[in-house]
Amino acid sequence: QVQLMESGGGSVQAGGSLTLSCACSGDYSSSYCMAWFRQLPGKEREAVASIDRDGATKYADSVEGRFTITKDVNKKSLFLQMNTLSPEDTAMYYCAFGLPGLCFSRAYVHHWGQGTQVTVSS
Repeated sequence: QVQLMESGGGSVQAGGSLTLSCACSGDYSSSYCMAWFRQLPGKEREAVASIDRDGATKYADSVEGRFTITKDVNKKSLFLQMNTLSPEDTAMYYCAFGLPGLCFSRAYVHHWGQGTQVTVSS
């Protein structure tokens, strides 16, 4: 079993930055695809960024150029550097592990964290 724990969320003004972290414990495998998703109340959970076992990354159009996803395999951790934040980025952010090459899609996510709230004020 894999357990994921996010941290680093909080409140920030528009234009500011935050870095989210996700620590993995349990049956971790470096072959997982890792991703960040976000969700607003009443809305579907959407992919923000993913990073595959070979380091290949993918970003949602809305965050391309502002967010950077990285991982530290030795520390079993995932990160999301978020710059130039806007109120539209306000959401609960979730860490996710899934099938290699496919975890940008919710259907292929096997493990979810509990989420960390990000609030951006104008």
